[in-house]
Amino acid sequence: MSSPADHAPLPELRLKPREERRIEGGHLWVFSNEVDTARTPLPAFRAGQTVRVVSARDRFLGYASVNPQALICARILGRDPAQPPSLALLVQRLQLALALRERLFPRPFYRLVHGEGDGLPGLVLDRYDDIIVGQAGTAGMEAMKADVVAAVRRVVAPRLFVWKNDSAARELEGLPAYVEADGGEVPASVLVEENGISFRAPLAAGQKTGWFFDQAANRRALLKYVPGARVLDVFSYVGAWGLAASKAGASEVTCVDASATALTAIGQTAAAHGLDVRSMKGDAFDALAELQRSGARYDVVILDPPAFIKRRKQIPRGEAAYRRLNQLGLQLLAPDGILVSCSCSYHLAADNLLALLQKAARHSGRFLQLLESGGQSPDHPVHPAIPETRYLKTFFCRAVQE
Repeated sequence: MSSPADHAPLPELRLKPREERRIEGGHLWVFSNEVDTARTPLPAFRAGQTVRVVSARDRFLGYASVNPQALICARILGRDPAQPPSLALLVQRLQLALALRERLFPRPFYRLVHGEGDGLPGLVLDRYDDIIVGQAGTAGMEAMKADVVAAVRRVVAPRLFVWKNDSAARELEGLPAYVEADGGEVPASVLVEENGISFRAPLAAGQKTGWFFDQAANRRALLKYVPGARVLDVFSYVGAWGLAASKAGASEVTCVDASATALTAIGQTAAAHGLDVRSMKGDAFDALAELQRSGARYDVVILDPPAFIKRRKQIPRGEAAYRRLNQLGLQLLAPDGILVSCSCSYHLAADNLLALLQKAARHSGRFLQLLESGGQSPDHPVHPAIPETRYLKTFFCRAVQE
């Protein structure tokens, strides 16, 4: 992204009358049905182009990147008329993001940029010491790739920058999937330090950017519940919950996941730290049913599934899946056991998840006590004007026999 002074004035994207109120309230998204397409037709713009968003009364609302093919057709990048998007702006935003993370974390393992929460919509940057793994989820960020890398190199000077642009969200923006490295080869795995354990998380063949930093605070909160406990970690991935429980003094840990690669990583990490963890490969629902038939019982059951509800129309089916999953988990709990139930589905409200837990408990003949609840870790800041940036719910419940 070269200096705006080197180009003609930026084109305008004009909103319909009274459609500016949400943007003025702090939201960063412009929807296609809010645009005055008679005066500024969307097909006239190219995907990733930078525009000036203006109200029907010619009031400047902000600079944005545009994608005429997407429902969210523009995302605000800045509101200062004197500072159009540039490399300098990216550096400024990165420095601000880094300052927060350095206050929060003693070691450089965290989400460095969380999209809208850090004023960079469509961009995710995760830091694994001297490796940065990025995801560009919008046409605007795809167009800024070179400047993003340049800004990151200026602010944190990583040894390697990897673009892991293979998320399904890119399809909505009409973007191709790929994984590539700037400054070397894409490593098979990355090192992550958390709760006194050095994990090897799959990168090239792993989920997301290789790790789920958003649950870090909740995984720390788990540790006080596990000394001497039998622990079941379902949807374990590479064992962030289960291995931490083992190191914190759990008497027995079983990790369940459908990925052989993830379970291999668990075994390697456990061996490196002298931890005794059992792995079980299979579909989570089938595995839970099998464990119940075998008479297995656990003092702590952790359920951290992928999003069962990705779109509003999936709510009924997804809620049924969450209820069934938690019912199966509760049936494996010993008397006075702890259920840790998570959802990363934005379309499942926290109160609704809690209601589903209550229904599952009643069906299992249990009385639930909500002990604590958690959201995403603070390196995933929530934008107060954008409810979609608050997505993670984690409930710690005590299940008492009636």
